Amino acid sequence: MIQWLQEDPWGFLQFMLYRAPGVLMAIVIHEYAHGYVAYRCGDNTAKYMGRLSLNPLKHLDPLGTAALFLLGFGWAKPVPVNPANFRRGKRDDLFVSLAGVTVNFAAFLLTTMLTVLVGRFLYNPDFIRLAGIESMLGFNQQGFILQLYPQFAGDIAPLLARPWLLHAQRLLLHFCMMNLGLALFNLLPIPPLDGFHVLNDTLLRGRIVMGGRTFRLMQAALIVIMLSTDVVSKFIGGAIYWVQEAVLSGMLFVLGM
Repeated sequence: MIQWLQEDPWGFLQFMLYRAPGVLMAIVIHEYAHGYVAYRCGDNTAKYMGRLSLNPLKHLDPLGTAALFLLGFGWAKPVPVNPANFRRGKRDDLFVSLAGVTVNFAAFLLTTMLTVLVGRFLYNPDFIRLAGIESMLGFNQQGFILQLYPQFAGDIAPLLARPWLLHAQRLLLHFCMMNLGLALFNLLPIPPLDGFHVLNDTLLRGRIVMGGRTFRLMQAALIVIMLSTDVVSKFIGGAIYWVQEAVLSGMLFVLGM
């Protein structure tokens, strides 16, 4: 991403005009879900601190947001939660931990359906009959890559029946991809991610107790690992392709496409 920005700033800006709304919305609904479920479970910390909001400025971490755009991964300011206020202890902590990934995955499912419906009008029917709509919607397909990047608009123009719909489809595809990536990444059982809380609340029965300082150190360690190796990114990338292909195939089968 950084090299692309240096070599083709205009192309990078065009791409980000579509990517930015998807990134911001995926982060906002993730953090809002944590705060809302915590509030319903008896903890009003997020509400008291003004974090029970859909305003992106309330949730964005400047460095984490920049990393998400430039490096492909990032983080938001965690919604403050006080488990001591929960009515039912570990059960409520589990619900709060799962809230963000659940909302992101639900958004991914809904957006996948919308991309299929938009695709029925966007793509040339003859092309769809020949290559299948999954050739344009599968995350690991060349058609998906070509339509995601504005600089390839001329290359895919012959495949489009209604080119004006491509703008809406790009926004949907970015939102779809960001929600799935955010959900799967946060399910990793590594502090301070949501998956660690789920593991601790279920299999470990809350035996591991970490303070805020420890979580910040673990977050810094995770960032270093992701900057210095591609182990996590390769694993998440493979999982994203597998899940999206399974969901898309299932939806197309149900819709008779």
